[in-house]
Amino acid sequence: MHTSVEFAVKHLMIAKVKGRFDEVAGTVTGDLADPASLQLDVTLQTASIDTHQAQRDQHLRSADFFNAERWPTIRFVGKRLVGDPSSEFRIVGDLTIRDVTREVVLDVVNEGTASDPWGGFRAGYSVKGKIDRRDFGLTWNQALEAGGFVVGDEIKLSADVELTAVAEAAAA
Repeated sequence: MHTSVEFAVKHLMIAKVKGRFDEVAGTVTGDLADPASLQLDVTLQTASIDTHQAQRDQHLRSADFFNAERWPTIRFVGKRLVGDPSSEFRIVGDLTIRDVTREVVLDVVNEGTASDPWGGFRAGYSVKGKIDRRDFGLTWNQALEAGGFVVGDEIKLSADVELTAVAEAAAA
């Protein structure tokens, strides 16, 4: 509910198009005090892509890009943390898009922890990273008459994440 996963890519070599995935699910298991014990698994529904332009969203769901019917999810599985998880650190993990898996590194800032008004525990994080879309088979493009291409290759990723401890995990 309090998590967003967004992206930005160059359009026509001059402007950025931004979008988001509206359906995000994930789990973090382990002990925050023991970074080596943490396991992260996040899934995005490709059909939930939203760039605030219906025709572009349909094109992104098509076989030219995500092929949402054939590959309905994007998945990130964290493998290890590098740095201090109480401040700034990196998550190294496997990102899978269109059945292609590549290791990526994401920069993370710990935004803090708090007890919520309902007796729960929450933690907030800001995440940034970038990928080359071609590494995942996202190669559709059109050349421009003046040079360059319609869609840039570098995708900037960002996420704002709020984790909520599950009762049984909090009790443990």
